[in-house]
Order: sequence, then structure tokens, then C-alpha cells
Amino acid sequence: MKTWTVRRLDTGTAVQISVRQQVIQSLLPLDLPASELDQLPWAAPGLFDLQLNGYRGIWFSSESLTADDVETVITDFARQGISGCLPTLITNSREAIEHGLSVIRAARDRSPLVRAMVPGCHVEGPWISLENGPRGAHPAGQVRAAEWVELQHWQQAAGGLVRLVTLAPEVPGALDILPRLVASGVTAAIGHSAAPASLIHQAIDRGATLGTHLGNGCAGMVPRHDNVFWPQLADDRLSCSIIADGWHLPADMLRCILRCKSLERLVLTCDVSGFGGCAPGRYHTPAVDVEVLPDGRIVVAGQTQFLAGSGATTGQCIAHFHAISQLPLADIWKLASSNPRRLLKLPHVTLQEGAEATFTLFHLPAINGQPEWQPVETLIRGISIVAQQQQGPDSGQMRPRVDFPET
Repeated sequence: MKTWTVRRLDTGTAVQISVRQQVIQSLLPLDLPASELDQLPWAAPGLFDLQLNGYRGIWFSSESLTADDVETVITDFARQGISGCLPTLITNSREAIEHGLSVIRAARDRSPLVRAMVPGCHVEGPWISLENGPRGAHPAGQVRAAEWVELQHWQQAAGGLVRLVTLAPEVPGALDILPRLVASGVTAAIGHSAAPASLIHQAIDRGATLGTHLGNGCAGMVPRHDNVFWPQLADDRLSCSIIADGWHLPADMLRCILRCKSLERLVLTCDVSGFGGCAPGRYHTPAVDVEVLPDGRIVVAGQTQFLAGSGATTGQCIAHFHAISQLPLADIWKLASSNPRRLLKLPHVTLQEGAEATFTLFHLPAINGQPEWQPVETLIRGISIVAQQQQGPDSGQMRPRVDFPET
């Protein structure tokens, strides 16, 4: 039995959480003075992000991805407070995507942590717009038509792990494939699209239930009436994900999306790229050179306007969105916990006796008037990952401690 003394995010009260193996055994209320209560970490159902592309120079869609790479990145995510995620493979060759999916499958087979954190994968592209702007930083040479046989190859490589596919409705074959995607249990999302409103409506009619990072992966200039925004904002059948890192979308747009979609149909994602966690500097990829700026932005090298992915983590996006929305933190938390799980039809996680021991411990102090994300520890089905860096056994690198549940 292990115990933690924490503040519940939903009630603000102090409790002692007791966990044995994978299950919360008890939640004992504590009566503490305010001075002690304020020092405790917050505890909330574990964060879940449905769009994580990699970290610290490792990409899930890399042709050279290894199972060790996957375990390293997944552990890094857990250190940041993330208890579950969909590793995301972006537009690439058929061989590279299938390789990445097969390696993630192998990493799950061998690692209890990866298996607990990764219920599936997200394939974002290659069935997206070829136009500059909507295509984003995806390589133009690998954009292609949607084919059912390619999805079958993905699922064969992944062992059925593909849970979410982002596509553009205007791509040849996309509208035809949507009903088959949904019928097979895959969540279908609209993204990286320049489609007119009529095609967006058709895609939703055919089963799309998510708009991927709305406001990004789109043209810099759009018609004021017939564009990708209005149909996605107006249709209550569609949830939308947003990147609330402070760079991808302005605060006013984030507030407007929130008002249109409501807390029930909004999902926070950090969409962190493989350059997240990397030191400032210029980096080369086969598709494009990028630069990590000192302020954390990741941009196409040689300029500062066009972003090439996110460098933020899920918790940092929660902190920013909490600040600009001025809504209770417990409400914002659901956008990166229960909402993505519900969208993917995954089991709900809660802080209650008998529930799965999957929760995030964190502090969120105000630094210079802004909330700052400070992860403390993440429990994933009883597996504990502490955020504090500790000396590792090799080459002086700092590694997180991983505690596995008692047997």
C-alpha cells in the first residue's frame, strides 16, 4: 500500500489517497490548516492527450524509430503529468508510417508503462490538403489520396491500434472512406483542410466527430463566409481540439471557440512536436529545416511567423487556457482528461475508491501573475512516474524514477 497526501482539484479539500497495485483503496478526508493545505499538490484524474508527435528529437513517424525511443518519449510525457496519450504519426511514406506503428506496437508488448499509457495511435495525414497553409509542415511529397487498403496496412502493422485518423474531406476518397473508418471503430477527424463548408458538412454527416486543432492547419486567408471554421464551430455533432500554448491561437479566438463548442465539445491538445524539449537552435528534417526559438516557439527556419509544431506540454496548455478563459481550473482540466477519453470511447478515470489508480499530481503557482505548470508525479494504473529528475546510471544523464506497483 502506498499513500499520498493531496488536495482534490474537484473539491479543494485535503485527502490521503491509498493505492494498492492498480486500484485506489481509500480516500481519507483530512482536516488541515490553510497554511498546510496550500502546500499540498493538487490531485486530479490523469491527463490524456490525443495528439503527441514525439519529444526531444524523437518522432513517432520516423523511419528509424525504435522501441527504446518510444519508451523514452512516453516516460518523458509521464514526467510532464500525462497519464495517457495517442502517439501521433504525421504524413510520411507508407513504409515509415507502417514502421512507426509496428514499433509502437512492439514497445507496448514489452513495456508495462507504454501499454498502460498508450491505448492506440493517431495517424494525422497523409490524406490531407496539398495546398500550402492547410498542409502545415507536413511534407508535400507524401500527401496522397485516401485508400481503404492503406488503413488496413496500418492496422496490420499496429495490431489494430489505430484509434484516430485526421483527414481532409476534399482529398480523393476521403468522403467514401469515412463511414468505413467509423464502422471499424476508428474515430474520424477533419484537419489540414481547405474544404468548402459543403464538404465539411458531408464529412460530419458521414461520421467525423472531431475537428483537429481548429484554427491551425488551414489557409492564412479564407473567405469570410464559406470556410473551414463556421461549419465546424456550428455543428454540435463535432468536437474540436485546440492548441492552447499561447502561440498557435490568439486568446480572443480561443475564447470564441470555447463559447461555440462549450466545455462539453472541446479538447485540449499540446500537439507537441518531436522538437519539443529540445534546446534552442536550428534542426534539419528531410521535409523542412526548423528552429527552436529561445521563447519556446518552433518555427520554419529563417523566419518567425510560420510555426512548425508545438513545444509546449499538455499541462502548460491547461495553465494558459485557464488564465485566458478565467474559468475554474477543474472545468478546464476536463478538456484534457475526461473529454478526449469520452471522444475515443475509453474508460473514464475518477478519484474514488475502487477506481483505477490513474491520476496527476501537480502545483500551479502564479509566477509574475501567470499560472505556471509544475508536475509532481503521475500515477498510471498504479505505476508511479515522479517529475523530479534524479541521477541515472548512465553517462550522467538525468532520468525519472519509475515505480511499478506491488504484486
